[in-house]
Amino acid sequence: MTEHEQLTLVRERIRRSKPPEASGPADELPVARVLVDTPLAHLDRHFDYLVPSDQSEACVPGCRVKVRFAGQEVGGFVRERVARSEHTGRLAPLRRVVSAEPVLTAEVARLCEQVAERYAGSTSDVLRLAVPKRHARVEREPWELSRHPEVAAPDAGGWQAVAGGAAYVDALSRGEAPRAVWSACPGEPWEQALLEVALATAHSGRGVLICLPDARDVTRLTDLLRASGLADRTVTLTADLGPAPRYRAFLRVLRGAADVVVGTRAAAFAPVRRLGLAAIWDDGDDLHSEPRAPYPHVREVLTQRAYLERSALLVGGFARTAEGAALVRSRWAESLAADRAAIRAGAPRIHVTGETDEEQARDPAARHARLPHRAFQIAREALTAGPVLVQVPRGGYLPALACVQCRQPARCRHCHGPLALRGSQHTAGCGWCGRPATGWRCEHCDAERFRAPVVGSERTAEELGRAFPAVSVISSVRGRVRERVADKPALVVCTPGAEPPADGGYAAALLLDTWVTLARPGLRTPEEALRRWLTAAALVRPSSRGGRVVAVGDPTIPALQALVRWDPVGSAERELAERESAHLPPAARLAVISGPAEEIASAAEGLQLPAGGELLGPLPLDGETAQLVARVPPDQGAVFSRLLKQAQATRSARKLPHLRLQIDPVELA
Repeated sequence: MTEHEQLTLVRERIRRSKPPEASGPADELPVARVLVDTPLAHLDRHFDYLVPSDQSEACVPGCRVKVRFAGQEVGGFVRERVARSEHTGRLAPLRRVVSAEPVLTAEVARLCEQVAERYAGSTSDVLRLAVPKRHARVEREPWELSRHPEVAAPDAGGWQAVAGGAAYVDALSRGEAPRAVWSACPGEPWEQALLEVALATAHSGRGVLICLPDARDVTRLTDLLRASGLADRTVTLTADLGPAPRYRAFLRVLRGAADVVVGTRAAAFAPVRRLGLAAIWDDGDDLHSEPRAPYPHVREVLTQRAYLERSALLVGGFARTAEGAALVRSRWAESLAADRAAIRAGAPRIHVTGETDEEQARDPAARHARLPHRAFQIAREALTAGPVLVQVPRGGYLPALACVQCRQPARCRHCHGPLALRGSQHTAGCGWCGRPATGWRCEHCDAERFRAPVVGSERTAEELGRAFPAVSVISSVRGRVRERVADKPALVVCTPGAEPPADGGYAAALLLDTWVTLARPGLRTPEEALRRWLTAAALVRPSSRGGRVVAVGDPTIPALQALVRWDPVGSAERELAERESAHLPPAARLAVISGPAEEIASAAEGLQLPAGGELLGPLPLDGETAQLVARVPPDQGAVFSRLLKQAQATRSARKLPHLRLQIDPVELA
């Protein structure tokens, strides 16, 4: 090929790569206000672009577009179209409309902006949580909008044991918007109660949105909804659906083909039309907390959504969080809880046991027994009637090792990581680098042997298999969760959150190593411990059918006393009172800022707080990073979030290093 021919090909390629010249601006509403997808905090606002006349029909509010921004082509959403711009300079035209599908509704856009304000984050970060990625093939699939048949009003049988429950369901049926915090009654299936409030809302001609902790719960409730006549109008939205099925379900909701949505945390932003009820089950589960910036919690998202769209709200669970108690105390929501007679009828009989002084005198080894004699006796008796649930706080075999002499945690000689034992046929090794701990010596006292301060679920199953040789032992742990357990004698060893339901309920439950659960560092440790125990105890048969629960621990601990009384409401009120005295969430708005030590020190000097605010720190985390905690009274929370967002925008504009910011984090050590 000659030099002239090569030059001709290059010119043709350049000519083809040039974008076509844009047509003139649209005749009507020629300006589009676009939410540009950018992570930079100082650019978190609308930008105006001209709408070319040849794209005017496709450019509708909520559609996806491509725009020229900071020298690059980036995505965005059209927030609205207006007649003129407040910008005095020349406006750039839209590069193209990606799709005419209005995937961002006005209600969801307003919600995303409010969530970003609440958590001092970027609206574009919230939009990534709210709107799934486009799947062009699914978008082009044919669909029909069918008319949904009317739904009969439910009889509210699952709410009869709850004081005020039947009235709440009736209010939903009449099209009203009641707000409540619900402590579920033991012995009554929570799925049935949620089904009835969904039917009542659908009866009033409105949409339903229910957020659950994990996909197993979603499946259980969805099966009930579809069996009740809501199959054609029910969709599930979970992260494990995959891109195409998730976008297909999202479009069904967006286009009005479905108005009952059940899903995990991302479903909180589903574009349900005429939303009548927003509900969350087990709001204390940390799965409801988004691990990506700006780290919103589903409970707060749904509370904000219920306020913006004037819908009903239901925050439910067997336990009650301090945030739920705060909603009731503020009178923004009412309390729904069963009376003592209904609790006594539905709950199992609960014991808290360690060995007594008399038993320890007869057998000194009883002091160190993981399974006290009383728990052993109850388990043996219950196995004649059905399965027995055994809840263990930690998975694995021996997930932590310590020195047998000085009791200091055993550490790897190479990387200083924690040592653990993965099985009876394995050698102790490092949990970080994987090196075997051969020839280990304690760096504190020079001892050569280990002890196991914590026993995992696998070792527990092995021990129970020896203690009950004629009984099958079933494991249900994270990654290997059993769906259901048959109604026959078996020991079901599980970790918290992996408890499978049993046909007919468990005959008994053993809650082992309660001290490990209570020893977790964190603000919510007692609240989380009670939530785990109540969730397990709710799977056991009522005391009238012989159901019993044994918690191995100190009976004087308040959380175990609340378990014995089955008193989640009183426990939450006490927890809220303690948070108020300590000025901790929800009795205060609290922000945790972490990053390079020098930048944290600079941020502490420049951060302005509203009246009543205080700074705690900076606290060095290691040689390079530090943490700063700031808190203000709850009535200054909105101002506080706004100031933090402005501070992040200032840092972004000055191209300073990014600081991690979390407001009211779930985990606060």
